[in-house]
Amino acid sequence: LTTCETSKSENHEEEEADRSKRIRSEEEKEVVVYHPVKLSRNDLYRPPTAEELNQLKEAESLFHCSLLKMQMEELLKEVVLSEHRKQQIDSFIQTVTKLIQTVPKTPKVEVNDMSWLSGAVKVPFLLLPKTTKGKFCMAPPASVDLIGSYALGTCIKPHIRVDMAVTLPAEVLQPKDFLNQRYPRKRALYLAGLAQHLQSSSEVVTLRFSCLHGNRLRPILLLTPSGKDSSSFTVGVHACLPPGYFKPSRFHPKRNNIRTEWYTGLKTSNPGKSSEPPTPHYNNSILGDLLPRSHLQFLSAVSSKCSAFADGVALLKVWLHQRQLDQGAGCFNGFLASMLLAYLLISHRISSTMTAYQLLRNSLNFIASTDLTVSGISLAKNPDPTAPSLADFHDAFQVVFVDPSGHLNMCADVTACTYKQLQHEASVSMHFWDDPSVDGFHCLLMTPKPMIRTSDHVFQLCDLVKLQSSCKKQNLLCELMDHSGDYIHTALPFILSLLQRGLGQRIHLLAHSLTPSPVWSVESEAPKYKTQPPLSFGLLLNPEISAAVLERGPPADSSKVPEFRQLWGPRSELRRFQDGAITEAVLWEGKSMYQKRLVPKQIITHLLQLHADIPESSVRFVGALVDDVVPSTGEEESLVVVQSYDDLSRKLWKLEGLPLSITAVQGAHPALRYTQVFPPEPLVLDHSFFDRDKISRSLVPKDVKPCPQYITPITVICHMEGSGKWPHDRLAIRHIRAAFHISLAELLKKDHNYTCRPCPTHLDVWKNGLAFRIQVAYHREPQVLRERVTAEGLLVVRDNEEAQALEMATIHKPLLTSMLHGLQQQHPCFGAVCRLAKRWLAAQLFSDEITEDAADLLVASLFLQPAPFTAPGSPQVGFLRFLHLLSSFDWRNNPLVVNLNNQLTAADYTEIKNDFMASRDSLPVMFLATPKDKKLSLWTRRAPSIQMLQRVMMVAAESLKVLECQLMDGSQMQDVRVVMRPPLEAYDVLIHLNPNQVPLLGQAVDPPAVTFNRGVVPNGAPQSGGPLPVIDYNPVTLYLMELREAFGDLALFFCDPYGGTVISVLWKPKTFVSAPFKTSQITARTVEVMGEEVKTIPNFGAILEDFRVLGKGLVKSVEAKTEKWAF
Repeated sequence: LTTCETSKSENHEEEEADRSKRIRSEEEKEVVVYHPVKLSRNDLYRPPTAEELNQLKEAESLFHCSLLKMQMEELLKEVVLSEHRKQQIDSFIQTVTKLIQTVPKTPKVEVNDMSWLSGAVKVPFLLLPKTTKGKFCMAPPASVDLIGSYALGTCIKPHIRVDMAVTLPAEVLQPKDFLNQRYPRKRALYLAGLAQHLQSSSEVVTLRFSCLHGNRLRPILLLTPSGKDSSSFTVGVHACLPPGYFKPSRFHPKRNNIRTEWYTGLKTSNPGKSSEPPTPHYNNSILGDLLPRSHLQFLSAVSSKCSAFADGVALLKVWLHQRQLDQGAGCFNGFLASMLLAYLLISHRISSTMTAYQLLRNSLNFIASTDLTVSGISLAKNPDPTAPSLADFHDAFQVVFVDPSGHLNMCADVTACTYKQLQHEASVSMHFWDDPSVDGFHCLLMTPKPMIRTSDHVFQLCDLVKLQSSCKKQNLLCELMDHSGDYIHTALPFILSLLQRGLGQRIHLLAHSLTPSPVWSVESEAPKYKTQPPLSFGLLLNPEISAAVLERGPPADSSKVPEFRQLWGPRSELRRFQDGAITEAVLWEGKSMYQKRLVPKQIITHLLQLHADIPESSVRFVGALVDDVVPSTGEEESLVVVQSYDDLSRKLWKLEGLPLSITAVQGAHPALRYTQVFPPEPLVLDHSFFDRDKISRSLVPKDVKPCPQYITPITVICHMEGSGKWPHDRLAIRHIRAAFHISLAELLKKDHNYTCRPCPTHLDVWKNGLAFRIQVAYHREPQVLRERVTAEGLLVVRDNEEAQALEMATIHKPLLTSMLHGLQQQHPCFGAVCRLAKRWLAAQLFSDEITEDAADLLVASLFLQPAPFTAPGSPQVGFLRFLHLLSSFDWRNNPLVVNLNNQLTAADYTEIKNDFMASRDSLPVMFLATPKDKKLSLWTRRAPSIQMLQRVMMVAAESLKVLECQLMDGSQMQDVRVVMRPPLEAYDVLIHLNPNQVPLLGQAVDPPAVTFNRGVVPNGAPQSGGPLPVIDYNPVTLYLMELREAFGDLALFFCDPYGGTVISVLWKPKTFVSAPFKTSQITARTVEVMGEEVKTIPNFGAILEDFRVLGKGLVKSVEAKTEKWAF
């Protein structure tokens, strides 16, 4: 035993020595010493070559900057397969080919007899009808060839799929196999036989079935290698026909290859061929299996003439993938992208010398400008006489793109809506491509565009089996035969056409999800159609008319009346309008703006119920689920505030008797730009709730009552004209402003009977149940605050906090309010998006880090620079993009430019970027640039900090993920408010507040079932005059201010300002560090003597007690999570 152990230890020591030698030798190899290259004078000043000149010229003329060129080159390096990966794939392909070629023969049996298959493998085909004619046997394939993108050299990462064509041997086929699904069933049987044969191989770890782009007539066998390469690539085995086995003319779009009698099982009265309906989609599916090798030969020949062909296809594939257009049934896949580039090359629309960048640009330009739903294109130069014409293809298919043979429509499964979506995306891409203010590369190729974040409204058809009754109601039996029983894709074009007619001008675009190709185990039955995920539809709204409640139809005597009535059914009524016209019309429900935004939902559910027998319960509308988080009447409440402000502004302008005239009246409150989360509501006060103060004649809350309703002061800045009478002393200016407040109060009381309370800093006016806070401003006061006379008599101008705060309140905020009010007029849902965004920030306890003004600017950027999207057309999609912006923007290396009123030029963008990079370390972490603030980022100068911004980004990313999953997956728990509930586990102390002392309790994310009377008469009619209530009184805000003032150096305090009943406390890291004893720094600390050293440590018991004492009457309890504290 000892000898054994000794020998083992010696062997171990030898292995360790060998390993250390190997590592040392590798390190020696890796050490490379670089020496400067010595060039001769001729080499140093050698003129550039033609290729170098061409690259320099290209970078100058084609790209905004050389960075874009380098970005595209780096992207291509990332997506192209490495040589190592190609070797792995080639090795596996050789192994699989050998295995397939050794498949054993089986005796001939009837197609319907599947007893030769072991029970472990099922046939990847839905046998509807159950039986068909024909004989079948297994035999080695005639040939096994590589096809598709890998063989062409255009295969890209991350989803690597290698396609192999296995040619069915002649003995498997019969001359009439094109009829009644005979060939597709033999194809499926052959793949099942291959799967059974490959199951015994150790080289293939998993075998699964799928189907080509969702087409159930074309199943494929997916192979995954064993070992560490199991997830790196997949091999798709396609069973194909021998070239030329069937005449292509048999698959003319107008010919029938599925007999009605066979499909229905019923005897027909007229069995002649001429009475049979055409089966273009079925014909196209079989024809596709005749041509894969000729397509590869054609593309190889074309790509050999263009050196950048593979790179151009790779870029186009990435572009399609980011827009979710390259996968699923009816997609615009990589094969079509390659064929499109080939078409542009052979039609001389692009040159073979172009770069990949130019190929992508020209492809998108062609897609944007060419409507293949109206005028199809063909790759066939000299098609044979039996080939269908483009008109024949257009009669049978919605989108037409004919292959080089002239017989196959490669876009047969693409719906008109999908192609319109493709055109729209190409058009949007071309629009922002040349915009120097947009990061073109990132928007074009790096930003994913899921439907829920792209479309303004999204709805889903959940119970797909209902589409069977849709096919029956619309008498779509012929189309159902053509699609071999696939009732989903049979009914889909009809539903799209119906919705397009009904929604009309209300939408710019109607898109639908592309059903993903199902993947299932070889041991399972082929999944039924009803097991597919719900069909999702996206609407891109026309904001001008999408919310209109009236659908006006043709005049009563028009010939179009029957068509209008047929479309709308009983909802259509004959109405007389104020202009005297008598027309058909449909009136939808909608009083508030929130309800009007849901008019498209009413239209969709009505049309689907009426024409497609799809009940409302099967339609899941997710276009406005998040909107409920904020009040649904926010726009109407904001409008009341704006109208009241406009009236006050006019009355201020008309005041007479002031020493100086008013030069400007400006609103400086979020409610005046429609972005206040909870806009102020006109109130009627219950005087029995209050005591009357004898001196000020104001209403004072009684001690025994709950905290009264919070009354928001709406800030109004009133600029007075400049004059030599204004003093040049800061204290004197304040006295003059106070005098103006008194004069304004007297005049408003005298002329309009408004109740006013003048103060040194402002004037409170009670008007129609709303409180306006007027601040008189003098335009030179900030400058006066910056000036100081030294002891030597010198005038020194120095910026300070007081001047900045005054400038912000009287100049910047009113200007921002005015600009954002204009943006709300252009985009009706801007205010609603701001309200959702700010409600999320407040709920997640970030409202002190990202202020209201900064949040409004962040949302404004989504509308002013929406690329790669269009401007949001609904609050929900705007909110999702806000979360995406927060979580994904590179705040460290880029300024966020908000081009209000489109005032910034390309030169301004360059200047902002250069100044930002030059001074990055001294600038705020979140930098927002506007036309009036290019260098300082006034709105984020004090917050957020780096740590808090990282926290905001992390929570935004998680909220976006949870919300999008919940919206698109109806099987998940439907509670969108979950993203508004902050994780309180991360905090050290929780201060719980008494709900009756929280005035905004009703605005909480989860408002309590029991509410408190807060001195307001519900549904009362507000009036001006009467006693003035206490304005801007919120105990929670005041308590937070005291906490931060007393303990701001030890902890951070967070609270939801909208009804939050918990204040979360987070100790700062330095709090736990013991410090040398100093009498000046003994606050909230206790003395600790360690030998001769005297130190102070935080006295947490006293601090927590102080929290209670400071909040007496407001604080309910203090919960200390001491297990999280690290001393």
